[in-house]
Amino acid sequence: MTSSLSRTMQTRKTVIETKGGVVASQHRLAAEAGAEVLRAGGDAVDAAVATSFVVGVLEPWMSGPAGGGAMMLWRAGEEKAIAVNHGMRSPASLRVEDFPLSGAGIASDLFPWEQVTGDVNVQGAKAIAVPGVVDGLGQVHAQFGRMPWADLLAPAIAHAREGMLVDWYAALVIASTTRALAEDADAAALFLEDGQWPTISGWTALAEKRLDQSRMADSLDIIARGGARALYDGDLGAAMARDVQDKGGYLAHDDLRAYRAEMQAPLSVSYRDALFHVMDGLTAGPTLAHAMSELEARDLSAKPEAFAAYADALDTAYAARLGKMGDTGESPHAPGCTTHFSVVDRDGNMVSQTQTLLSIFGSRVVSPSTGFLMNNGIMWFDPVQGRPNSLAPGKRCLMNVCPIIGEVGSRRFAFGASGGRKIVSAMTQMASFVADFGMDIEAAFHHPRIDVSGGPKVVADEAHSKEVLDRLRKGRDVVTAPRTVFPYAFACPAGVMRDGDANTGCTEIMSPWGDAALETKD
Repeated sequence: MTSSLSRTMQTRKTVIETKGGVVASQHRLAAEAGAEVLRAGGDAVDAAVATSFVVGVLEPWMSGPAGGGAMMLWRAGEEKAIAVNHGMRSPASLRVEDFPLSGAGIASDLFPWEQVTGDVNVQGAKAIAVPGVVDGLGQVHAQFGRMPWADLLAPAIAHAREGMLVDWYAALVIASTTRALAEDADAAALFLEDGQWPTISGWTALAEKRLDQSRMADSLDIIARGGARALYDGDLGAAMARDVQDKGGYLAHDDLRAYRAEMQAPLSVSYRDALFHVMDGLTAGPTLAHAMSELEARDLSAKPEAFAAYADALDTAYAARLGKMGDTGESPHAPGCTTHFSVVDRDGNMVSQTQTLLSIFGSRVVSPSTGFLMNNGIMWFDPVQGRPNSLAPGKRCLMNVCPIIGEVGSRRFAFGASGGRKIVSAMTQMASFVADFGMDIEAAFHHPRIDVSGGPKVVADEAHSKEVLDRLRKGRDVVTAPRTVFPYAFACPAGVMRDGDANTGCTEIMSPWGDAALETKD
């Protein structure tokens, strides 16, 4: 793979150490909302609630109240990790017979399932699963939050009232999905101009272009006043379900009323002198655990051998994932999707949260009553019956998310990433960077990586040394790719780290919106 990008330009993110809290998010204003909560005396969980809702407004094509995901918590007072699964479920009334195979080959979105007639498992109302993120946030806030729920949603409501600014990056993302968005009248009304991608905001405030997210603001206000369950049990949930059914989908108010996120014990992975806490079950956590077990037997003292070991370990771990979980791969041409943010407060409490609509812009369907862009969680299921992850009603979706809490000597970190099946590759390597090479967060986030996601090729950052690339090419099919703004050849991580009482944070260096915001600048 060749690139026409500059060979002399360098891109870096500044990392600042502080004794106050840090929030690292794919959107700077979401990170700042979380940091403001920390300044007001909030817990890391409070900051996570504020960050989650704001990023759902300002990066709406990646996540939002109609999505799902997973969270890892670290409670410093108890020295305890907690996993929160707020993944999506298929609706109870889903009919498998409505998803006939087309016989036309492989689907064109994130996963190379056999294509369904009309791609109804990918786009449109039938692709919508039961969302979970709001219930998950509500549960952790009820148990650990210090600040009033309504106060934590206020920043997101304010951003939605103002409307998301359409800058060059937002226009680029919207342009990438214009044809699909145009197929839903409500999605087109929200994101497009006369069926085309929106005008980019100009150089002056007079030319500013913003999305009209006023309906979303009204819905967030209902959730702020009524609590998390307002989306599930009340009139808001009923209206959302009615919208989906009016467009031909299955989501029912009973599905929402029955939904509960699950707090559970994490999968704790011992690795040399380190301990990594990840989500168990139908996530990428078990795949990371498998990869780390493979790495533990290898000598990683030299970088070329380390990256060869990463490739071998991830290849073996993905082979097991494909057989046991039915996650049979991801299209190499899939656009980036999902969002991740991490929080550490001044007491050392941590949150690592990955949330998603699944595909970019989810189902490309907007619920007109709520203003929410809806997920396409049904695409997580294999449409072929008789397999581990086959499509069925009332079934929890398999997820590729891998939020992680790591303990390495005096350091503790909360890492995670967006990027579909690229996520576990990134988290495996970055956990090893800290545990095996002693990297701090700045070094770990700036170091080039590889991606091994179950396909036939190893994708290597072209910034790797010749020695690393030569070693990878021994017995492997290797292609090189640059780290770019869009699309991402590698996962897009965000994380925080604590060493003693000093906190740091960083995001993917190529993310134009991503940043770490500090509670204080001491």
